[in-house]
Amino acid sequence: MKILLSAYACEPNKGSEPGVGWNWAIELVKLGHEVWVLTRANNRNVIEAELQKAEYSDKLHFIYYDLPDSIMKWKNIKGGIYLYYLLWQWFAFKAVEKIHIKQQFNLVHHVTFVSIRQPSFMGRLGIPFIFGPVAGGETAPFQLRKSFGIKGWIVDFARDIANCFIRLDPLMRQTFKSASFILVTSNQSKKLIPKIFHKKTKIQLAIGISSDFKHSNLKIDNKYKSNRILFIGRFIFWKGLHIGIRAFEKYSKVNPDATFTIVGEGQEYYKLKKLTDTLNISHKTIWINWLNQAQLSDIYSKHDIFLFPSLHDSGGMVVLEAMIHGLPVVCLDIGGPGVIVDGTCGIKINTNYKCASQIIDELARALFKLSDDKFLYKDLKTGTLNKSEQYYWPSVVKKVYENISNNQVGQCESL
Repeated sequence: MKILLSAYACEPNKGSEPGVGWNWAIELVKLGHEVWVLTRANNRNVIEAELQKAEYSDKLHFIYYDLPDSIMKWKNIKGGIYLYYLLWQWFAFKAVEKIHIKQQFNLVHHVTFVSIRQPSFMGRLGIPFIFGPVAGGETAPFQLRKSFGIKGWIVDFARDIANCFIRLDPLMRQTFKSASFILVTSNQSKKLIPKIFHKKTKIQLAIGISSDFKHSNLKIDNKYKSNRILFIGRFIFWKGLHIGIRAFEKYSKVNPDATFTIVGEGQEYYKLKKLTDTLNISHKTIWINWLNQAQLSDIYSKHDIFLFPSLHDSGGMVVLEAMIHGLPVVCLDIGGPGVIVDGTCGIKINTNYKCASQIIDELARALFKLSDDKFLYKDLKTGTLNKSEQYYWPSVVKKVYENISNNQVGQCESL
């Protein structure tokens, strides 16, 4: 097929959303499709440099579009980025509409931004349209928000209000209506879509991991260990690190040799550091500033369990990274981590109607369980390697496109 990929964020050798856009494009080419990528003009230099050394460049084409500088400045104004991005989507569609007349694309796919609150106009091209995977409907349970503090509670409440308007937003409703398939990263995001469109909505994470990573490269220590706990992420309230620290404190009382390595940076660093001092576990806690990918790989390899109590992560890339390094994951049943982790690769805590103290107790018990049962620990360690293979980029993209072929495009239009 000749596919038009709408990827506002798209850059090679990057993580987060730029990496999502790039990897979707590359994997579609590897599946044999001719791919045209609509992206921002400021991505041109790094993309063109990468294409010079790419064997598949004859099947990969880029359409660059940017708004005038006077409008681009709106991104720097608080709240202005939303209007800026809306205008980019509209005028980028108008630009590619003319190209479609000549190229006659078979299908258009919006992959970035991965926000369920931002519309796409690509469905107006009149060809099968895939919207997503998109995210943003993940929400922290109300009973756990008491641990956020006033500022965090207000921020999450404002986010809830914004999500409530998704069903009422005529531009979002038109996006859902024009889509042949809608992909969302979690069941929480699916619930924000009007029920009339649920039949064509599927749950699919937007993230993946490189298939260049081979488990055979891992030096897995067969000696039973389970007391080196690791967290990687930003130090912001909804990452749940304040809950994780308290869970570790309970766990370390029974396992005095346990350590908790915390990698990241963020505005709550001093607050969290003070919490470890108050709980008298600062001597068991190792703080490390944010590292590059190569350094992180070494960190993963030196730990036993990945503790990630995030309260509304849409993806959870660090969870996948931990799993490909053989670390069983302890997390909550929310968002991306709740989709990724099951009983074969970790322990996820049911959050229904539970307060923060109950969640802390259950997280600590999960750590106890992995410490006490070496057979379970080793089974989960093996399971992480098997489970993570499902999230190699080729598997992720193939899963979405396996039911879409040149013979089925017509069927998409009727969905």
